[in-house]
Amino acid sequence: MPTPEPPTISFSAAFRFWLKLGCISFGGPAGQIAIMQKELVDERRWISQARFNHALNYCMLLPGPEAQQLATYIGWLMHRTLGGIVAGGLFVLPSLLLLIVLSALYVAYGDLPLAKALLWGIQCAVAALVVQALHRLGSRTLGSPRAKPVHWALAVGSFVALAGLGIGFPWIVAAGALVGWLAAKRWPEQFAAGGGHGKAPSPHSPAVIDDTTPTPAHARYSRSKALKVLGIGLALWLVTIGALLAVFGIQHSLSQMGWFFTKAALLTF
Repeated sequence: MPTPEPPTISFSAAFRFWLKLGCISFGGPAGQIAIMQKELVDERRWISQARFNHALNYCMLLPGPEAQQLATYIGWLMHRTLGGIVAGGLFVLPSLLLLIVLSALYVAYGDLPLAKALLWGIQCAVAALVVQALHRLGSRTLGSPRAKPVHWALAVGSFVALAGLGIGFPWIVAAGALVGWLAAKRWPEQFAAGGGHGKAPSPHSPAVIDDTTPTPAHARYSRSKALKVLGIGLALWLVTIGALLAVFGIQHSLSQMGWFFTKAALLTF
């Protein structure tokens, strides 16, 4: 009996999900990625595990907020540019509004014993969420049947370098990529079926974006499209920074913040 074709995702359904994600994505990147894993891969089947991991690998390699980048990429993959803008925007806007409200409440009532107790309780709960999210993410990779001894060695070595030796995260990522590249040449069987597009059959029901789903036309590489996107991004940044400098001058706090977060966006992994 042939497998039925999975349904397509309507833009309105995607919009509602990204709005929901923006309202419940507590726990930092680990918690946010774990929520997307649970909702998009396990429950809704909008994207397969292999394609999700493949996208996450690239987003982790890029500087900037990997959880927002992952949401933006999946939204773009499903509904082109508008989908990416909606996914990335709704990822942060609800939390921004909540942050403004909580900041106002903290300024007004932060010294009260009840407010301090509430904040400490939230801190402990979020710590538990992060631990649970890390366990979920780790079990999807190191706990999967594809995990090999070299994968465990890379994970343990990275943990020791981060926690014990205090080596910076970018160097860990670069070293991991180098070791993976060299080890794949020496022991290719250790890196077989590494989560690329169409390389591993899904053990679950078909996803809308499944392991073997062809890449949509708008997601295929084109040098002209890449240069166009790069040009638009640079133009938006130049207009924003130029307007701040023209209106406030280089020493103003807003201008300095713009330059600082530009560097942070390029250097924070």
